[in-house]
Amino acid sequence: MIIDAHAHILTPAAVFAIRTILQASNGQHSKEWYIKRYLPEEELVKTANRCIAIMDQVGTDVQLISPRPFTLMHSHRVPKDVRVWIELQNDCIHKTVQMHPTRFRGMAGLPQVSGQPIEIVFDEIDRCVNELGFVGVLLNPDPDEGGGASPRLGDPYWYPLWEKLVDMDLPALIHSAGCCGRETYDEHFATEESMAITSVLHSEVFDRFPKLKLMISHGGGSIPYQIGRWRSHWFMEQAAHHPHIAKYFAELEKAGWTNQPPPPPPADLTTFDQQLRKLWFDTDVHNKASIELLLKTVGTDRCLFGTERPGSGGGIDLATGRPMDDFKYTIDRIEFLTEADRHAIYEGNARKVFSRLSTLDALRAKA
Repeated sequence: MIIDAHAHILTPAAVFAIRTILQASNGQHSKEWYIKRYLPEEELVKTANRCIAIMDQVGTDVQLISPRPFTLMHSHRVPKDVRVWIELQNDCIHKTVQMHPTRFRGMAGLPQVSGQPIEIVFDEIDRCVNELGFVGVLLNPDPDEGGGASPRLGDPYWYPLWEKLVDMDLPALIHSAGCCGRETYDEHFATEESMAITSVLHSEVFDRFPKLKLMISHGGGSIPYQIGRWRSHWFMEQAAHHPHIAKYFAELEKAGWTNQPPPPPPADLTTFDQQLRKLWFDTDVHNKASIELLLKTVGTDRCLFGTERPGSGGGIDLATGRPMDDFKYTIDRIEFLTEADRHAIYEGNARKVFSRLSTLDALRAKA
């Protein structure tokens, strides 16, 4: 089975018309009013069927779908508007899953609002998981959307959410949203994913919440490519806090970088690579060499097949004539992978992360 752990709903055009009216009306109407007036059922049927065709084109069996992140309005200053908008998106996902229950599962968008406590998203998590059967959540690490006011993911601001996710055994896909600064949203994605990794790993998050499941979108942003910088920072930070580790590095430097293997490090010295393995990553990086670097850096047992298809990777690869987000074609041609590695990437790791995927098996067996 091929499980695409990072995908987004194909949003009917009528939904964006609702957003325009929602922002202009300043909280005047209910979600039900918008759905009744502006979202005919046949629009959802068309977009769901189109997504199935796109999946079949590349051999994807199941997609975990969430809202399109750049549309989520998290920096909008009216919490009621954001809640209505996010609930509407999640309802569209639920209807899509109901139409094709063996092909889709929902990942809940969260009604995050810049400057508001993170607890405001809890009711929607409960609704989506307990009533709608969703299997995870989509988390924006920068709800201020480029404004500079968002706490980093290592900040205690997020601790109540981490506790709730652990209690529910619910994974979060870390994926930034829109951006009102100098970056485009594509550029903002890589920035925020990189910051998500460094801020979490240089904090107490995994000491406090060791069972927390965080999947970083787009292959971890810049981190695998810039891994040497972060390895260096990680070692310097440990040396700054532990005299015996500082002494070990000083002795290595004094030895003059000889060709002889260095003495074994202190038992309590950890590496940045070990820390990375507390996280999960998708394969959505649109380039074979980049996917290979990601797999070698974090391990095939920490990567989930993810395409964001259809999305920004739909351009054609001139070397193959295929869409750049046809990652199965690419992964099947990475020579150092074993069949066991590919099974882990395509299905096995997703089942480790998303415990609620077990509900798929009975349905697919009957289909």
